[in-house]
Amino acid sequence: MTKTLIALMIATCLVLGGCAGMSQTEQRTLSGGAMGAAGGAIVGAIAGNAALGAAIGGAVGAGGGYLYGKHKETEQQAYQQGYNAGKQGK
Repeated sequence: MTKTLIALMIATCLVLGGCAGMSQTEQRTLSGGAMGAAGGAIVGAIAGNAALGAAIGGAVGAGGGYLYGKHKETEQQAYQQGYNAGKQGK
């Protein structure tokens, strides 16, 4: 039990450390894919094929995370442009 817990903690640290250099969109894509895969696996297990559900859920989740990340990038750019325009107008 202790060895499993230590291995899980090490794996978690490595995964979180690997995300440090990612952009917000990349992080949202990865998160969406992971959440989609988990949800798809649950639904797939109920339907009889967890692997297929995880694959479909992961693809849909990653696509959704990517689109949401791009939307937030565009929103931030528009805010920054408005802020800079207002700052120059003073």
